[in-house]
Amino acid sequence: MRKVISSMLLILLLLALLNGCLKQETPREAPIELIKEEETTAKPITLHILTNRVDLIDNGGFGLYAQQFEQVHPNVKLSFEGLTNYVSDISARLSTQDYGDVLLIPNHMKNEDLPQYFEPLPEKLFENIRFADYKSYKGKRYGIAAGASSTGIVYNKRAFERAGIDKLPTTLDEFYEVCQKLKEAGITPLYLNYGAQWPLMNWGEEFVSIMNGDPGYLNSLVDSDAPWQIDNEWGQSISIVKTLIDKGFVERSLISNQWEASKLEFVEGRAGMYLLGNWVITQLISLGADPDMIGFFPFPYRNEKPIYSPMNPDWFVAVSRYSEHKDLAVKWVDYFIHESGFVDDSGFLPIDTTKQPSLEQYKEFLSYGSIPVERQVPSDELLEIASTARITFWSGLYIQEWIASPSLEEIFEEYNARWKEARELQQH
Repeated sequence: MRKVISSMLLILLLLALLNGCLKQETPREAPIELIKEEETTAKPITLHILTNRVDLIDNGGFGLYAQQFEQVHPNVKLSFEGLTNYVSDISARLSTQDYGDVLLIPNHMKNEDLPQYFEPLPEKLFENIRFADYKSYKGKRYGIAAGASSTGIVYNKRAFERAGIDKLPTTLDEFYEVCQKLKEAGITPLYLNYGAQWPLMNWGEEFVSIMNGDPGYLNSLVDSDAPWQIDNEWGQSISIVKTLIDKGFVERSLISNQWEASKLEFVEGRAGMYLLGNWVITQLISLGADPDMIGFFPFPYRNEKPIYSPMNPDWFVAVSRYSEHKDLAVKWVDYFIHESGFVDDSGFLPIDTTKQPSLEQYKEFLSYGSIPVERQVPSDELLEIASTARITFWSGLYIQEWIASPSLEEIFEEYNARWKEARELQQH
């Protein structure tokens, strides 16, 4: 009996020990299940993207790009924020660390300041890319161009037909004659978009930089105490704008921002021309314009030959230095530039030097024989003097002030005084 009881006690003891071992092993498996659950229920990462293309947010264009990107990166969600007056708005945002994950570099920013705000981009993004070193500092590149464009006259062929215009202007005098015929036909000859402000830069840095075929002209301003004169490129360009206004060749209401409305006016044939880059053509088509209705020719800003036309980069896309998801932000930039189709969809010229332009209107533009001039990188010295003189290049703001001034000569004198003072401070 004692042997039976001892055997039973031994069995119970072994069972208790085995049960204890099983209980000790259970906690080892729990973290594995917990990790799996966390992987499948992780919150999506949101990339916040700032852009000037409000239209692509409104019409769903960015939404389509986001869907394609999110299919490859299912745990990522893209959030887009459009800034209507990008230069002014982003300048205010840069004073904080809250300016999204991906954004556009304001053109008036000095390259030496880029590391303060942006993350260097991988070299592999820049193979066969135009304007690769525009936004670089000490061998590192901080921005990549979203596209390229030439600036000229985008015109409505049907509006021209209604006004009896059967020959495109090749001189400034002929351009004024075309404007007069459009006006007499009840059509707004040319939309300045004075109220939107930013389109006015086309009458400043865009054309002044190349009017005499010198791509380094803008940077040469640092060598002059009085760069703004009535009889030089600046005076010539702003005088054209003032003539257009005085003769009633532009929109009636200059003050309000009519950018979006002006596109509908063009599509419906109530506006004849823009002085803008070829990128606007696809925006007009997306609003219902017949592509065959839209033409594009070099702006004849003088009566003599040759006529030069600017070849410019679009905005430069960058990654915020303060992004918490820099690797994913870089992947979005890579996808957006190389795979999304944004360049063709937006009517830009390719920034990839191995590709040919597909825009039919640009082929028409080239047929008129203007000489393209590729814009040079603005020097930090130029931007430093401009900043000290309180002149924001590529914003249209100061052009707006010049146009509104009753005396171009007096406003030039005021700006020259500011420029001279800024140069002296820079030299000391």
